[in-house]
Amino acid sequence: MLKDLTTSRIDRQNILNNELAVAEIQRTSKIDCILFEDKLYLTKEMVSDFFEVDTRTIERYISSFSDELKKNGYEVFKGKKLKAFLNAFQEHFGTDIYVGTKITVLGVFDFRAFLNVAMLLSESENARILRQLMLDIVIDLINQKTGGGTKYINQRDKDFIGAYLQEENYRREFTDALRDYVDMGNIKYAIFTDMIYQSIFKEKSREYREILKLQKKERIRDTLYSEVLDLVASYECGLAAMIKDQSEAVGHKLNNWEIQDIFHAFEMLPHWKPLIFRARIKMASRDLALRDIFHKQLDEYIKPLGREEYERFLGSEGDQIEKLMLENQDVLKRLKERE
Repeated sequence: MLKDLTTSRIDRQNILNNELAVAEIQRTSKIDCILFEDKLYLTKEMVSDFFEVDTRTIERYISSFSDELKKNGYEVFKGKKLKAFLNAFQEHFGTDIYVGTKITVLGVFDFRAFLNVAMLLSESENARILRQLMLDIVIDLINQKTGGGTKYINQRDKDFIGAYLQEENYRREFTDALRDYVDMGNIKYAIFTDMIYQSIFKEKSREYREILKLQKKERIRDTLYSEVLDLVASYECGLAAMIKDQSEAVGHKLNNWEIQDIFHAFEMLPHWKPLIFRARIKMASRDLALRDIFHKQLDEYIKPLGREEYERFLGSEGDQIEKLMLENQDVLKRLKERE
């Protein structure tokens, strides 16, 4: 999906929260910065020089995007910290920042804030080039971590295996309940599975398959994040019990209208609301940031992915989980075939 970093705060924050990508951008770009207190900094003048714009342009962006830039590392130094920074500047460049001028406050950009400015600046060709470098590095990094495909990046989460195995059990309870207590043909399995998907993430299975480009033999549940799997399992477990209880209460298998009434009453239970809200945020936000997939129906739930989320799916722990999944492919395949 084509991203315009100058207009999308979510896309900007997704890159800036990805510490692995920021480190790679820093290493690849080799932009000269001042090392101070174990962080890299640039002054306003250094930023304006790099982007070949007037310092007043940078000041305008600082004013217009103050909250965003401060969140991402823009600071104003004064007092002892300013004095220490000026010493670091002099050691780095062999000269004072302003010869003969006493500085009492100084705005500085750490490397993330500097990248933030590059994402905002529409007047600078150097900013445009740096934005493209950022996007390329993010894509390359994720592809490198996932072996070239993000379809199963959800399985790099340490919580996935447990949620996956639990959902398998509850899925079986649900399909058994449909088999034993619902008077419909085999189409009922697809119909009520679709109803669960639509209730949770507003998409039918066919729509989800098209978005993720799943092949016929690939299962949707293999691509779901652990929190979504947990919610699907809760739906299946609860519905199975309600279907069984209602069928036994009326003394016959339930017809299409009766089962739909049960489903609608079930999904309207108030305790689902915060769980569905959380699952939609996780699914929409992660898919946009990690899979570059946009769920139109979940647009209002998209938020920038936090740093801990990038570590969760792209960090060393994810590498270990992926290795474990590969080593146990045969076991997982047998579990799938039991369905």
